[in-house]
Amino acid sequence: MTNDARAPGPADAVRRRRGGAHHPLIELTLARLREFIREPEALFWSFLFPIVMSVAMAIAFPSGATQPVRVGVPPGVESDSLRKALGTDPAVTVRDVSPADQPRELREGGVHVIVTPGNPPTYRFDPSRDESRMARLVVDNVLKRAAGRTEPWTAHEAPVEIAGSRYVDWLIPGIVALGIMNNGMWSIGFMTVQARLRKLLKRLVASPMKKREFLLAQVLARLLFLGPEVAVPLVFGWLVFGMPIRGSILGIAVVALLGALAFGAIGLLVGSRVRTMEAISGLMNLTSVPMWLLSGVFFSASNFPATLQPVIQALPMTSLVDALRAVVLEGATLSAIRGELMLLSVWVIVPFAIALRIFRWR
Repeated sequence: MTNDARAPGPADAVRRRRGGAHHPLIELTLARLREFIREPEALFWSFLFPIVMSVAMAIAFPSGATQPVRVGVPPGVESDSLRKALGTDPAVTVRDVSPADQPRELREGGVHVIVTPGNPPTYRFDPSRDESRMARLVVDNVLKRAAGRTEPWTAHEAPVEIAGSRYVDWLIPGIVALGIMNNGMWSIGFMTVQARLRKLLKRLVASPMKKREFLLAQVLARLLFLGPEVAVPLVFGWLVFGMPIRGSILGIAVVALLGALAFGAIGLLVGSRVRTMEAISGLMNLTSVPMWLLSGVFFSASNFPATLQPVIQALPMTSLVDALRAVVLEGATLSAIRGELMLLSVWVIVPFAIALRIFRWR
């Protein structure tokens, strides 16, 4: 195949338009955008995966008020009185569990507590698990009440339902932040290395284009999909789960934009010199997985020891997650989250500056 017969690429577009109406930055951005649109798996990870993840986590971790206390009792007639007593409370679900299966059921969460008949009965539970400790208190109260315990008084209850306090409400902004991080880093860093392996970057060197134009084009193309990528899971959570969206559209947009720029810059930095797919995959996982675990996407970052908190709070993912939750769930203004925005800005400037300096075409 001759050079005249080959398919035109981004380098040809830059070369063709250099003296025309389109700036090289525009041509490179459009070329990268076309590559993204032609990848169905990229569209899935950007728009459908956050919804699938939100639904799965909402099913696995429903709100506390809907979770029954699962109690195991040994099979047989000797447990009939326990079943009858525990059955008086609709918040308790009783299951027959043989002695051989009890350790496995407790370990896997099939039941929260095992009650063995006796006078008094024996409670078997894992005190290191919050749900098991709570189940032990509920079961103890139900059995003592069924045995005729006299209550000195009955407290007045005033249930309060606070919109946004459910786990799914807390989770969805974290899922949005996770999508911004993954798509920003992988789509930019991975595609940069792929272009280097395909010798595309080598061809771009010959075009009248500056290095910063190529790097900026990768980030700008990524930002074109940012709006729907953020809006789809938030609107889905609002429509399906009743998640409140108290913050302004402007506040959400500013936080998402800074987050996308920060992780786009990190993606450029990670892929600035890598020359193999194995290396870029390893570096991306090494960079992103700690933030998956430490930055409070699926559980609060405050669960980690105080010695780790300075490191956790310095991560861009932590700032993005905290800022999104503050704006979406609490209606925080931009001035209220200026600390997170400033840290994200640092993560935009520093990695991009380093990537611009060390980037290599070959």
